[in-house]
Amino acid sequence: MKSLAVAAGAVAGLARFLADRGWAPGNVVAACAAAAVLVVAAVVAYDMIRIRTTRWRLTPERLELRSGITVRQHRSIPRDRVRSVNLRADPVLRAFGLTVVKVGTGEHAAEETELALNPVTRHEAESLRRALLRQGPVEGPAPGDGPLAELRWSWIRYAPLSVWTFTGAALLLGALYKALSSIGAKGVATRAATGLWDWVIAQPLVAVPLLLAVNVAAGGLGAVLLFAESWGRYRLEREPGRLRLRRGLLTTRSLTLEERRLRGVEISEPLLLRLGGGARVKTIATGLGKAAEHETEDVAALAPPLPRALAWRLAARIARIEPAPEHHAHAPGLSTADTRILGASRAHAITPGPSEAAERAREAVGAGMAGLTTEALVAHPVAARRRRVVRALVTAAVPAAMAGAVAWEVPWPWLRASVWAVPAVALVAGMWAAVEDARSLGHALGTRHLVTRQGAVVRRTIALDRRGVSGWTITETYFQRRSGLVTVSAVTSAGKGRYDVVDVGRTEGLELAAGAVPGLLEPFLVRCEPEPFPARG
Repeated sequence: MKSLAVAAGAVAGLARFLADRGWAPGNVVAACAAAAVLVVAAVVAYDMIRIRTTRWRLTPERLELRSGITVRQHRSIPRDRVRSVNLRADPVLRAFGLTVVKVGTGEHAAEETELALNPVTRHEAESLRRALLRQGPVEGPAPGDGPLAELRWSWIRYAPLSVWTFTGAALLLGALYKALSSIGAKGVATRAATGLWDWVIAQPLVAVPLLLAVNVAAGGLGAVLLFAESWGRYRLEREPGRLRLRRGLLTTRSLTLEERRLRGVEISEPLLLRLGGGARVKTIATGLGKAAEHETEDVAALAPPLPRALAWRLAARIARIEPAPEHHAHAPGLSTADTRILGASRAHAITPGPSEAAERAREAVGAGMAGLTTEALVAHPVAARRRRVVRALVTAAVPAAMAGAVAWEVPWPWLRASVWAVPAVALVAGMWAAVEDARSLGHALGTRHLVTRQGAVVRRTIALDRRGVSGWTITETYFQRRSGLVTVSAVTSAGKGRYDVVDVGRTEGLELAAGAVPGLLEPFLVRCEPEPFPARG
């Protein structure tokens, strides 16, 4: 398949070159056919030599790979540093029973941290996957092992709820124009574009809505097809000590992740998906590599877009967030009393030491994740909302000043009136984003997890394992200091590296960090003792 793609590009360039030199059509066809045969033969020969000169072996301590034709390379990875094993097979590899194996170590310094065996047989790939991620003696199934989620084709209705639905067709036309220009058909593409533009100018009331409808229909169809190919045969299951994700209709993908490398889960709700009642579940783990440059897939995604209620349940099962027994009857939400308890006892829930209020607050956090709600999150101070409103007003003031300058200079009344639409739209959008972002702010501290939520356009709820927090970053800007707010960032070796609790009260934020990892921040805190009341004479 790769040889055919290379041959197609070479033949197109050769055909254009020979046609410009006045060659007869028959001679051009013969030369192009011969060039295609030579290119395919050269690529196949190179691949055969590469495969025959590649050797790998698995020892009790290391995985070793020797490769290279002109420059020989010898790479090895200690087995105790293996974090994930990714199997991938396109339709051509599947036809021959082959698979590409990528072994990740979790480092982000360079691409050499991922070792790829390309290709190996399917049986060898499965045996290697089990051997690399086996931790100690193989035990029987533990409670919670087994399937966690399987594909329901009804979820495909969430596929068009993406920005690609509105931009995919335009990007495809741009790529097609570039491809035609590269093979010498730029004149054809230019004439087609010119004719389309003339039609739009001549009949804008008909052409513009029709083009927009075609663009959305084509983008939606592409999103549906991409969903079907990427998430067909989806299955997420928990094996002893591991999570395994399998998906792919044409190109099969299999990701195996050690459960002890899991540092939390993320619920992602982009605006369109949130309006449709959907969400996505992502993992926060060490050892996940990055997608290749030509790929747009999110390697951290554990599920396709699915209903929000199912996303919360799946996230709770992945992170093993168990609700308290008395909260089961209240699903899908917490009672008002439980929410009041969490809000009133939040100072107790984040300080070391057992207490009844702290336990009930932590149980409420667990019920909030597994009970399909976020009512258990502690709201941030009013100053956080005020900051966002002020920021939206200041942002809208800039286009308003520019609109005023334009209206003062231009002589046309219709233009003076229309320029004010820009600051009006900026004000409405900014105020909506400020209110929505303020509503999304929240945090909580559970028995095992630190939960934080933020975002207006993309709302993200993070449940971070407290054991994975290696440090804290406390940020306080000038305007935050004036409002008594700070941003508390949990530093971890997984995922993005840091997760923020934005615009939380200064005292509350420091107590949150101190309670999440007892003893880590205590040496840097100075607790003020309340002054005693003066004695009465």
